[in-house]
Amino acid sequence: MSSVPASVEPIRRLCVIGVGLIGGSLARALRAAGHCGEIVGCGRGRKNLERAAELGVIDRFETDPAAAARDADLVVLSVPLGAVRDVLSALRNHLADDAVVTDAGSAKQCVVDDVRSVFGMIPPFFVPGHPIAGTEQSGVDASFAELFQGRRVILTPLAETSGDAHERVQSMWKCTGADVVDMGVRHHDQVLAATSHLPHVLAYSLVDTLARMDDRAEIFRYAAGGFRDFTRIASSDPVMWRDICLANGEPVLEALDAFSRDLGLLANAIREGDGERVLSVFEHSKRSRDNLYRE
Repeated sequence: MSSVPASVEPIRRLCVIGVGLIGGSLARALRAAGHCGEIVGCGRGRKNLERAAELGVIDRFETDPAAAARDADLVVLSVPLGAVRDVLSALRNHLADDAVVTDAGSAKQCVVDDVRSVFGMIPPFFVPGHPIAGTEQSGVDASFAELFQGRRVILTPLAETSGDAHERVQSMWKCTGADVVDMGVRHHDQVLAATSHLPHVLAYSLVDTLARMDDRAEIFRYAAGGFRDFTRIASSDPVMWRDICLANGEPVLEALDAFSRDLGLLANAIREGDGERVLSVFEHSKRSRDNLYRE
């Protein structure tokens, strides 16, 4: 775990709303780094919160966001995108004067819109964020302190975001071992639609298609490692990914349209027995992926 720079002021009281894989791992990482005092958890599922307290991920919990955020100097929203506006509404007028609020949502424009709708503006204390980390597992039992080490966290600060709030959120993520970068809101949503949201849509759709076939039992019986690797992310939380697809709809549809067009061209090449075209696509794909992950 990364050590805490001497110049970084620790978080006195952290409020994590949504103590699942991401929220729980953040709490674990900050505790391990010695960057946090009290950690207060919040969520709708009391059983999960009790488990988080039992595991030592949080010190105590509340089911009311306003009560959980009371006197917290940093509040992290790690809830499905469809729940963000309700949580913000509950927090309004209940935040400490020095509180900084950030989120971990996979799409950013929708979160910015929710903030503006609830507060009537973008408060200087709000810093949109997105850790590019996770697994197909969910819930606090799946959380672990090393989740963000060597992974990228994207912040999308706005013109209204204060420099102090931005720096505090940067410091928080750096203490987890993450590589923190800034990006524009629209650019973030376009990039993530192509690299994260589209692959999840494809994995869910493929498994759903095969599961509806008459001989699905035999198909799955003989599924090999490639199928398992490609469809692993279809075991992710369906509610979370439904919210992501709807919240980032336009960029996701743009990525889907581009993929559908190219898939149609490949289908035509196979239909016409155009081996050169098929080989060209496969070779280009292999080179691109090999270069992407070359050490």
